[in-house]
Amino acid sequence: MRRRLAVASFSLAVALGCGTLPAAAAAAAPADARQTQAPADTGRSTTVNAIAAPDIDVTKVRAHLSEFSAIAGRNGGNRRSTTQGYRDSVAYVKGKLQAAGYTVTEQPCTSGCTSGAGPNLIAEWPRGDANNVYMFGAHLDSVSAGPGMNDNGSGSAALLENALTLAQQNPTLRNRVRFAWWTDEEQGLNGSKFYVRSLSSAQRATIRAYYNFDMVASTNGGYFINHITSSAAAPMKAYWDSLGLRPEENTEGAGRSDDYPFEQAGIPTSGYAMGASARKTSTQAAKWGGTANASYDPCYHRSCDTLTNINTTGLDRAADGIAHTLWQQAV
Repeated sequence: MRRRLAVASFSLAVALGCGTLPAAAAAAAPADARQTQAPADTGRSTTVNAIAAPDIDVTKVRAHLSEFSAIAGRNGGNRRSTTQGYRDSVAYVKGKLQAAGYTVTEQPCTSGCTSGAGPNLIAEWPRGDANNVYMFGAHLDSVSAGPGMNDNGSGSAALLENALTLAQQNPTLRNRVRFAWWTDEEQGLNGSKFYVRSLSSAQRATIRAYYNFDMVASTNGGYFINHITSSAAAPMKAYWDSLGLRPEENTEGAGRSDDYPFEQAGIPTSGYAMGASARKTSTQAAKWGGTANASYDPCYHRSCDTLTNINTTGLDRAADGIAHTLWQQAV
């Protein structure tokens, strides 16, 4: 997640390709997959689908994190957008998606990004109504101070394993699903700004909601949702409510991650986060555990944001909540 920066607006047009996926056998959903409804006091409920969302294997999510860590280790200790560490991270994600059957587009950021920044990575699942797109994204770059395992290896890895699970399950889709891994977020949300600016008004209108995942494994974290009372957030909140987490609004992250360009373009947004440098209150510590009056992530933008800086329980809950939201909105 970036610090607050002023970024100039810009205009451009970029054509993105959509993938073609070979046929795959649909897998049955696990018997223990949860179907939930929002509590009565929210005033809304989620539709129960015929097929339950799969459980996302957090050990596989952590395996992606381990590869991001190894990539950083081979490239000066970080994965900043302008470095080989970032480009190798793009290659890793792209390779996994292509092996699963996706056709993936690298979108060079030709305007507004830091000089030398690597590309955005876009993968669209070629099923469902192309006029109703639900988009899921996370920034793939780190700061130069460290490898960025929580910020934002956690969101990137959770998103990747969800994409791979969708390919493996291959359910019938009523709506389209698109995934994105953003470049140059830490320098001012530049990759996602470029993408949103590249869309025509008609293309923007097809995106029904954008979901962002930035820092979803903070070691002293809380459970936060962007625009928690919105209709876009309803399936995300319903899932965490079903775990008894009582999530709160992500006030710390407002305007500071890649959901913001979509929001500015009038596209509904939501997403999960577990907190950055802000401090956990005593009330939150009583509710979620952890240490009151300490940062949600004590290694935020520091060299210690390594594999030891990962809350596996929180990561698991976020990954499963992404799957629940994807299945609710598209399957």
